Amino acid sequence: MNRVQRQALPVIAAVVAGVAVIVGVKVLASGDKPAEETSTRTAAVREGCVGLTVASSSEKAGLMAQLAAAYNQRDRLPAGQCVDVTVVSSGSGDVEKALVHGWDATLAGANVPRPDVWSPAGSLWLQLLRHDQTQADVPSVLGTGKPGSVTATPLVIAMPKDRATALGWPRTPIGWADITRLATDPRGWGAVGHPEWGRFTLGKTNPTVSTSGMAAIVGQLAAAAGTSSDLRAADLAKPAVLRQFAAVEAAVVHYGDTTLTFSANLLDADKRGKGASYVSAIAMEEKSVADYNEGNPSGDPQTLSGASPPTVPLVAVFPKEGTLFSDNPFAVLDAAWVTPQKKAGATDFLAFLREKDQQEIFVRAGFRGADLKPNGALVAAGVATASDGPVLTVPSPAVLAQCRVVWQSQRKPARALLLMDVSGSMDEAAATDGNGSSRMELAKQAATTALGELTDRDEIGLWTFTTSTASHAAVQEVVPVAAMKTNQTALRLAIEGLEPGGGTPLYQATEQAFDHMATLADDGHITGVILLTDGKNEFAPYSDINALIDGHDGASGIHDRSIETGVRVFTVAYSSGSDYQPLQQISEATRARAYDATAGTNIVSVLTQLISNF
Repeated sequence: MNRVQRQALPVIAAVVAGVAVIVGVKVLASGDKPAEETSTRTAAVREGCVGLTVASSSEKAGLMAQLAAAYNQRDRLPAGQCVDVTVVSSGSGDVEKALVHGWDATLAGANVPRPDVWSPAGSLWLQLLRHDQTQADVPSVLGTGKPGSVTATPLVIAMPKDRATALGWPRTPIGWADITRLATDPRGWGAVGHPEWGRFTLGKTNPTVSTSGMAAIVGQLAAAAGTSSDLRAADLAKPAVLRQFAAVEAAVVHYGDTTLTFSANLLDADKRGKGASYVSAIAMEEKSVADYNEGNPSGDPQTLSGASPPTVPLVAVFPKEGTLFSDNPFAVLDAAWVTPQKKAGATDFLAFLREKDQQEIFVRAGFRGADLKPNGALVAAGVATASDGPVLTVPSPAVLAQCRVVWQSQRKPARALLLMDVSGSMDEAAATDGNGSSRMELAKQAATTALGELTDRDEIGLWTFTTSTASHAAVQEVVPVAAMKTNQTALRLAIEGLEPGGGTPLYQATEQAFDHMATLADDGHITGVILLTDGKNEFAPYSDINALIDGHDGASGIHDRSIETGVRVFTVAYSSGSDYQPLQQISEATRARAYDATAGTNIVSVLTQLISNF
């Protein structure tokens, strides 16, 4: 697909500067430009107008924001009053959790205001919200009517074109059964004549927060059960189904809260000529494949200019057993804060989005039209095929909830080290905390909360770092890496007892933690370091970021060793004093993701999202 095919219509191009979008957790993953991804742009509601907040799934939020800006300029008057629409980029799973009890902002992700309209990537989140609110015995915030759909895109198995071709694509249909065979074959890609590609690996998001992750586990389970119709609870209890599901999960390199982590890291690896070293396939939406091939993984129209396409493009493999469509519903919330005027504005904005000109913009951006037929431009570009497999039925709310339970029991376990900065600056007050809490106090609360997302099968340890003198780094093992089942109490007590003091030997601590986890790495665990720091490297004896990444004293750096061992370093920039660029470089070098929690009080949501990688 070329740039000309992806250009927006004139009415949209004219209002790019007026976009109103709020980006939540700031992405510093490899391949992303922080200035483009992290800025928070808000628009004040005009006097006399109704403000309407739309929480949109991230893959379409940028496009929705441009369309909202065009809508606002039209001065349409639903119910006799103008409407100003603000689009908020938000994880579908995060919003679902936040809405269960009406609205809990602490669960919604950083900087996500209370929405009037929710447009997750797929209707399965509406099903899960209905289930979870029923279980909590609280009134539903969803209306009784069926929400309209904004646009649609199927969940596909995205594969580098050379690998898909080796499996027979596009002539031979490929599905989850083929993935299972390849993932379990000890020869790896050698089974299809390419031993140089190593073992088969899969990138897949966490289904508790991500639509593609949830759709993938439904597709995997339906394929294992041999059904393209309703997936039943009885299917999820069959040993053969669970074995096949677990076999695919064993191939996962790590999970995550967004497919952007995988596509951005793959694009970076492609530019380095090492795409084969990262991942063999990614479970993601077809639209995201189009974005990747543009060299614009975020899918935001504002970041398209100047993007460089990858050397090896991805293709969208529609699973032969069937898949779910992300139908992008537009659900007007039935809540006390959504006034009749807001509901009228929401109805009119949806009508605007479904008009022919706006629908054409969605299609040009890689989505599908209302008929759900394969996108002609993607077919012409060799990204997709002209025919699809079966379309799966979204399971009932109870079965969807059970799918989450199955994943928790069968997913690949984590083996992680929490590496916490306890330098003196952690004793300073969090910048935006009205209660005067220190950074350390908030970090303790966040770490305890986030670790609660892990299960007994996961392994976790705690190290701290500071300096005892100007020439001596104090990197300390506080709790050895061990199963949560035995480590949970020790971790909680150790975190509660942390005291700040000293400087920040960031690079030396990172190297030592990485080296330690490299000795513990194996194919049976997602192995990594969770690095939280509120500052920059202050340790003169080890102050060269390039030495950390590329090696020194004859030893290889964390970049090459990450490829060898699979160890990743997920970093958190905590406070305005954090040095973003080195943290981004560290995560990029280890094919992980950097998170920004400089607001201080958003540290709980940021760490919880980071934990979803495990």
